[in-house]
Amino acid sequence: MPDPVADAMDLVTAWAGRPLTFTTIKGGLSHHIARVDSEDGDRWLLRVLDPRIAETGLGIPLDQEIANTVAAAASGIGPRVVHVLPGVLLLEYVEGVTLDVPAVAARIEEVADACRRLHAGPRFGNDFSIFGKLREFVARCRAHGLALPAGYEDALPAATDIEAALARRPLPTVPCHNDLLAENLIATGDGVRIVDYQLSGNNDPCFELGDIAAESDFDPDQVVRLTRAYFGDDEHVPRVRLNLIMSNLTWTLWFVIHEGLVRDGALPGFDYSAEAADKFAQAVRDLGNPSFGRLLDGVRKLRTSS
Repeated sequence: MPDPVADAMDLVTAWAGRPLTFTTIKGGLSHHIARVDSEDGDRWLLRVLDPRIAETGLGIPLDQEIANTVAAAASGIGPRVVHVLPGVLLLEYVEGVTLDVPAVAARIEEVADACRRLHAGPRFGNDFSIFGKLREFVARCRAHGLALPAGYEDALPAATDIEAALARRPLPTVPCHNDLLAENLIATGDGVRIVDYQLSGNNDPCFELGDIAAESDFDPDQVVRLTRAYFGDDEHVPRVRLNLIMSNLTWTLWFVIHEGLVRDGALPGFDYSAEAADKFAQAVRDLGNPSFGRLLDGVRKLRTSS
C-alpha cells in the first residue's frame, strides 16, 4: 500500500540533493507534518496533505490550501513556501514557541496584530462562511449516518438567528485563517506568526476573533480586550461573541466527522468525541445565557458597516 509520507520524504530528499533527517511533529489533527534537517544546518517543515480532509469538508481543496499558504506568506505572517510538490508543501521552519491557551491570553495584543497583518495581505482565492460550513457539516453527518450530539438539532434555529443578525450590517471580508487554535500561533522575536491554512478563506474578521476566543476559552472581558486590540474600540464585541458561539457549534461537527469518516487518520490518543462534546457544551452554555438576546440586539444596532 502506498505510503504518501514516505513518498513525500523521497521527493524532498531528491529535490534537496543531499541527505536529510525527518522528525515527525505530533499534534496535527489532520495532515502529516515533519521537521526536515540537513547536515549543513538547513531546516524546513514538511506538510503532507491528506486528500480525505478536503473530500470530507474538513479542509479546503488541497490546491486552494497551497495557494492560500503562498498568499499568507506574502503578508509576512505565514511561513515562507520553499517548494511545492503534488499534495506536499515544504515550508520555512518558523523558529519560536508554539503557544498554548494561557500563552494566547497573555499575548492578546500580539495575536490581534498578527491577524491584522494577515487580513491586510493578499486576498485568498476562496471565500469562507461559518454558516455555510455548518450547513455542509449537518448535511454530511446525515448523509453518512453520523449521529449529531444529543440536543444539537435544537440549537440550529439559534444559528439561523445569528446569521440573520450578522447579515444586517456585514463587514467587508478579509483573508482569514478561520482555525486559530493556540497551536497554530507561534511566538517569535518579531511577533506572532500563523501556520496551517487548512480552513482558510476570505471571511468576516469577527469570525477570526471569535474563533480565537472560542479555542482559547476566553471570558467576556478577554473578548473585549481582543476586540479592542484589533479594532481600536468595543463596537464589534457582540459580533465577536456571536462568532465565538458559531465556532464552538460548527467545529463540534468537525470532530464528529473526522472521527466518523477519517478514523484511520486520527491522532493516536486524541479523543475526538470528548472534544466534540466539550465544544457543544460551551455553545449550549452561551446560547442559554441571558446575554444571548442582548448580543443579537447589539449586532442589529451597530452604527456602521465598516
